[in-house]
Amino acid sequence: MSGKSRNPEAGALWREILGRTRCVVVKVGSAVLTSDQGLEAKIVGQLAEQIAVLQDRGLEVVLVTSGAVAAGRARIRQGEQKKTQGIDFAELTTRQAASSIGQSLLMHAYDEAFARHGKTVAQILLTHDDFKSPVRFRNARNTIRRLLDWGVIPIVNENDTVAVAELKIGDNDKLASFMVDLVGADLFVNLTSADGVFDKNPDKHPDAVCVPCIADIETLNTKAMCEGKTSAGSGGMKSKLEAAKHAAQRGVPTLIVSGKCESALTRIFAGEILGTLVLPCVRTVV
Repeated sequence: MSGKSRNPEAGALWREILGRTRCVVVKVGSAVLTSDQGLEAKIVGQLAEQIAVLQDRGLEVVLVTSGAVAAGRARIRQGEQKKTQGIDFAELTTRQAASSIGQSLLMHAYDEAFARHGKTVAQILLTHDDFKSPVRFRNARNTIRRLLDWGVIPIVNENDTVAVAELKIGDNDKLASFMVDLVGADLFVNLTSADGVFDKNPDKHPDAVCVPCIADIETLNTKAMCEGKTSAGSGGMKSKLEAAKHAAQRGVPTLIVSGKCESALTRIFAGEILGTLVLPCVRTVV
């Protein structure tokens, strides 16, 4: 969906979804936030400005952010050539080390960007165990609930430094879909580098078209849609559709939209329909 919907039924559906949304999980990918030079301060600033506007309108926003590994990798590559030459950033320990560098850079950028709008942020680092253990799940939920009550914006990422392969959530699309459960969100917005979900890979097929609405994601054939992934991220469209399916099965709609689209979040919450809307499997809206 792009621009004001010409379909009255789709427009009414979207207004109904917005009307009942009180808490939203926003996920932003590495391909949106970073370049070969590291974090894009302008993009971080624009995202913070939009989330601040949404919070000022009374919405609770939880931000799930990628970018730590990419930011750390860029900082390492700025070091002495002899020390950085030949580093394999695909190797797990190297990625974890890069993440430990990049996470502080990422949070510093967010802290400064949100402070310009009078907003306070909090860092939340989670692993798969935090969702498997009822005690840890409850503790994480209570902490985030208290932060939201205080008007603080939780910024969530996977704790890459300590998450070994068998304990990793895997990617931040999945993490964000888990957060939908944890915080009881009404809407999941996935900001990606693509304009939405296409019927086939637009990089390989010039005739590919954006799918405006997925009514039943459980019956969707994703094979043609999920060729390849971005170089910056770990997921690609397959992981975004799997995350949307997880949310849909819990009665929560997902919007997959380009994070590079100007003012995407504020335009969405002003009623403009962008990207691809994935409807919940439990028909809470009709």
